Amino acid sequence: MKIPYKIYLSEEEIPKAWYNIRADMKTDHRPMLNPATLKPVTAEDLSPVFCDELVKQELNDKDRFIEIPEEIRDFYKMYRPSPLVRAYCLEKALNTPAKIYYKYEGGNTSGSHKLNSAIAQAYYAKKQGMIGVTTETGAGQWGTALAMACGYFGIDCKVFMVKVSSEQKPYRKGVMETYGATVTPSPSDTTNIGRKILKENPNTGGSLGCAISEAVEVAVSTKGYRYVLGSVLNQVLIHQSIIGFETKAALEKYDEYPDIIIGCAGGGSNLGGLMAPFMAEKIAGKKAPYFIAVEPASCPSMTRGRFAYDFCDTGMVTPLAKMYTLGSSFIPAPNHAGGLRFHGMSPILSQLYHDGYLDEARAVGQLQIFEAAVMFARIEGLLPAPESAHAIRVAIDEALKCKETGKEKTILFGLSGMGNYDIGAYMQYNSGSLQDYIPTDEDLEKGFACLPNVEE
Repeated sequence: MKIPYKIYLSEEEIPKAWYNIRADMKTDHRPMLNPATLKPVTAEDLSPVFCDELVKQELNDKDRFIEIPEEIRDFYKMYRPSPLVRAYCLEKALNTPAKIYYKYEGGNTSGSHKLNSAIAQAYYAKKQGMIGVTTETGAGQWGTALAMACGYFGIDCKVFMVKVSSEQKPYRKGVMETYGATVTPSPSDTTNIGRKILKENPNTGGSLGCAISEAVEVAVSTKGYRYVLGSVLNQVLIHQSIIGFETKAALEKYDEYPDIIIGCAGGGSNLGGLMAPFMAEKIAGKKAPYFIAVEPASCPSMTRGRFAYDFCDTGMVTPLAKMYTLGSSFIPAPNHAGGLRFHGMSPILSQLYHDGYLDEARAVGQLQIFEAAVMFARIEGLLPAPESAHAIRVAIDEALKCKETGKEKTILFGLSGMGNYDIGAYMQYNSGSLQDYIPTDEDLEKGFACLPNVEE
């Protein structure tokens, strides 16, 4: 049977429930801790920060499936199901026996998979009667998605955008503002934490950790607001599981199953969503793919970080999470063009990696990823986001290994977003002005020195 270039599901085949991988994990991730008491956080601890339903999802370690509300499914139908694409042209160009598939999540105005969770979180805020929400964003994918979702439900949206990214990607800011969001470069002088960070490091380009601190501060100090986030935590991975279930269903139409699954990993939402149903099979002891997480060499939390309790933000106001981390004070180099700038990794992915279920973490430099991105754009006709290009880089490398060995493997990767808002980074690469910066061991030790002392 000839496999088409693009495999689409029907609207009726959009999953009706999200998947909660925590319910299946052999070793649940270590509980988040209240930094004041060092005891596991409770719903009461989290309710001033998150919406009530999202708190329930965050702490849920029992229910395998969570029903998707009809209002959210109706919104999904505007851009889902997203296509699963057979990369025939790339296979031919590489002269590889491998079959290469990618799940394309960039076909909506936000340009990425982030809208899958943004619409859910905005819905729960609206349902609870909130006036608005606050958040952080790195490259702007999450901020754009949340601005769209809040605009749809008619609630306010305050976005703290990593300063260096806001300078690199002004059009992202313009799109967010078009949907009604207020965008503030972070760190800023509008919050206590922002002013403190600027006093200590006036020339900082910011980080997701800084932006999280500011967004949380505004949320907990402003009546009628809650904080929402685009990656890392369980609630977000739950929403993103729709990616994996659509992918698995599309492959099954042609009796296909991946040997390798590859995803870029900053906080973990994209990879966590793509691999969800396949990881469930691995945890159950069934046949499963080889899973590869790809991260930037300039922010190598899994490949060079420590598996330890740490704050999720630079201002040290969030709960402590057990994760692979570079330390909450670590700030990636300003020349990092992608949005994978978080100092830590999802506690769920961290635990799966620690236990050997997530098979490999691989770090690549941004010159490597832009080389792959340009090749992919010229061959497959899509301009990928720099974040997604991390997965493309490793997919190409794995396909070339198949060429060397003569083995036919089925490779699946997540193309989490399009690069139309990242032209500035591409221009830097094309002009030769884009550089790699790999932190030294000394750089990393500074972040590790700030890790909280938590006895387990």
